[in-house]
Amino acid sequence: MSGWGASALAPWYLRSGLAVLVLSLASVQAWASTIEFEHMQRLESDSLQPPASTNTDGWIDTALPHAGPATSEGQRPQVTWYRANFDGPADADDDSSWAVYVPFFYTGGQVWVNGSLVGSLPESTPDLRVRWERPYLVTLSPSLLQSHGNLLAVSAAAAPMHSVQRFPRVSVGPLTELQPHADRRIFWVRTMPQVTVVVCLLVAGFVLFIYWRRRSEVLYGLFGLAAALWGVRTLTFVIERMPVDSWHMWRITYLAATGGFIVVLALFALRFASIRRPAIEKGLVSYWLVGPIGLWLAGPGYEGLINQLWSAGLIPIGVAILGMSVWFMLRQRTLAAAVMPVTLVIAVLAGIHDYMLAFNVGPLARWAPDWASQRFFLLHYGADLMLLGMGGLLTARFIEALSSLQNANRNLADLNETLELRVAERERHLAANFERMAELQRDRAAAQERQLIMREIHDGLGSRLFTSLLRVERGDMNDRQIADTLRDCIADMRLALEALAPDDDFQAALGNFLFRWQTLLQEVHIQPAWAIDVTGSAMSLPRQAVLQLLRITQEALTNVLKHAQAKNVRIELQQRGGMLELEVMDDGIGADLSNDRSGRGIANMHARAKQLGGELDVRSGAGGTRVMLRLPMSTTTATAVTAGTVHRSGA
Repeated sequence: MSGWGASALAPWYLRSGLAVLVLSLASVQAWASTIEFEHMQRLESDSLQPPASTNTDGWIDTALPHAGPATSEGQRPQVTWYRANFDGPADADDDSSWAVYVPFFYTGGQVWVNGSLVGSLPESTPDLRVRWERPYLVTLSPSLLQSHGNLLAVSAAAAPMHSVQRFPRVSVGPLTELQPHADRRIFWVRTMPQVTVVVCLLVAGFVLFIYWRRRSEVLYGLFGLAAALWGVRTLTFVIERMPVDSWHMWRITYLAATGGFIVVLALFALRFASIRRPAIEKGLVSYWLVGPIGLWLAGPGYEGLINQLWSAGLIPIGVAILGMSVWFMLRQRTLAAAVMPVTLVIAVLAGIHDYMLAFNVGPLARWAPDWASQRFFLLHYGADLMLLGMGGLLTARFIEALSSLQNANRNLADLNETLELRVAERERHLAANFERMAELQRDRAAAQERQLIMREIHDGLGSRLFTSLLRVERGDMNDRQIADTLRDCIADMRLALEALAPDDDFQAALGNFLFRWQTLLQEVHIQPAWAIDVTGSAMSLPRQAVLQLLRITQEALTNVLKHAQAKNVRIELQQRGGMLELEVMDDGIGADLSNDRSGRGIANMHARAKQLGGELDVRSGAGGTRVMLRLPMSTTTATAVTAGTVHRSGA
């Protein structure tokens, strides 16, 4: 349900609760055999015992409940005596207990029956201040009562200066009839305030902790502050004894808690209606401070006057809060907006009721004297309902926020699931694209390999075979030359196949190359040796670089094999800084570098070294020939791979 239908049904529990409260409080007069004194004789006296019953001088017939001015400045406080005659049980054999019931006995005093003290409540002393909110029930001994002419005398201690002396209607009757009324009043004026204090302070601590952790939730902070202030204010119905030195400060605290609750309630209503008026908020807080500060400066003697005048100003604030809440309800037309006006109506009416009851102003005493005589203050019940309504609003707000968060989490989960599906789909597309790209790269690499092999065959082996074929056809080559040429072609083909192998393994190509040349050299009684001392990055040369490097080595070894007449040859490959160095040394007879035949091979080596971006140094003498090739790593390495140092040697 929502809108006006729901808001009309929502406050039924509040109206029902208030009706039960009023009926239960008003039922204190629904007894049968009890005698309730509406009139008693009153006398102010210094006597500590009831004045003589036969003495009528000074006794004044007084209607109850009685409220009169207390002792004024300069006057000596006196005890006020109240007396009345009553008949005891009609049946002399009736041994059921009777009792005297005093609904409230604020200043304390004594109860006497037929000249015997039957009960007393402690009175204020110069060091101790008392105010008894609880009812007083005194059980009478059956032997003390007579069937006729019993005298009840009650002394009421003097009220504090500048306050009002109050005395209720006293009842006498069977204990079984008076006990339920006493218990009911104790529950409403003692037990309920105690429960209110405990609950308010606990709730305030919990809610203020939430506000401390989340400062943006101002409504929680205001609600927690209101609960704390109301818990402190309700202590006035719980604390019945207090040292005189602390009484004035306690009354200041009471005023601060009362006004603070109303002001914080107004601030809560403003924030709840989304109204921000800094000037109004500052004005409310300023008025809140006027009462406590004024009482602190004026002193205890002006407590009644300041309390009456300042508390009267809180009533328009409550009415304004009610009007604003009604306006917000008419604008929103929701169940939540209807809670505040309903509870505020109860709280404002209860506050006006308590003001009239406390200061004897307004029509309450004239229109409902029986009710006024009971002095039941209703504001703390109305405030409890108000706090309950505020807590309900915040609870509904919290549940709504939690539901929104859960919906957002569900939406986020759905979005995450959708994103995961989309990401998975995109990953599948990317994987397929990568697979296609890898296949294209493999096809391209294969095509490049085919081109390299074709170029190598065409430029190297093919050209050499074609030239040799022309010479054979012309008859320029004998059988030995043809065999040498074919052997060189086969070696060149092997070199190309090893260098252009698809695994890019320079180390394997170099190993096969040296193994093959070791056999060739040993067949002509030349002892080979080699040493390789390079890092893994130098062993990862591009295929073309590997081919050119091995061809330079092959050309140098071919010269050793054909021309050097050497006994030993040494091949070294090492890395120094950023350079890769290849050195071929033999111990032969040396070579004439100016000879054209020798120069063609050396010229080819220089050309290949230049193609690699390196330098070739050839030196020859009586001790043999040394060929040194120096290549920069930056121009020959394809990839930088971290590996350990490789060292191989053979003889």
